Amino acid sequence: MSTSALFLVVLLTGITLVVAGLGMALLLSPKSFNAQKEEPYECGVPTHGTSWMQFKVGYYLYAILYLMFDVETIFLFPWATVVRQLGWPGLYCILFFILILGLGLAYAWKKGALKWK
Repeated sequence: MSTSALFLVVLLTGITLVVAGLGMALLLSPKSFNAQKEEPYECGVPTHGTSWMQFKVGYYLYAILYLMFDVETIFLFPWATVVRQLGWPGLYCILFFILILGLGLAYAWKKGALKWK
C-alpha cells in the first residue's frame, strides 16, 4: 500500500469515527428544553445587566505573563531528558535560556506588570 493510500485510509477512518461519535451522541443523548437552560451561567450567580463590561488590563497582563513563562518552562523538560548527552554546551545553552527568562521577568517586574492594583 502506498503512503498516499495509507494516509487516505487513516483520514477517512478518522472522519468516520468523529461523525459516528457525534451522530450517536446526538441521537442517544437526553433532551429537555426550558428557558433557564438557555441563560448564561457564571459561578452560580444570575447575570444582571449586559455581559459586555470592561475588565482591568491587569487581568490580561497577568494571564499573558503566566502563559509566557508557563510555555517557556515546558521547554526545560525535553532538555532535562537529554542533559547527559548534551554535556557542557547544552548546559551553557540552557543557562542562557534561563538568563533570558530572568531578564524578561525582571523587565516585567520593573515595568510594574506584577503589581496588583
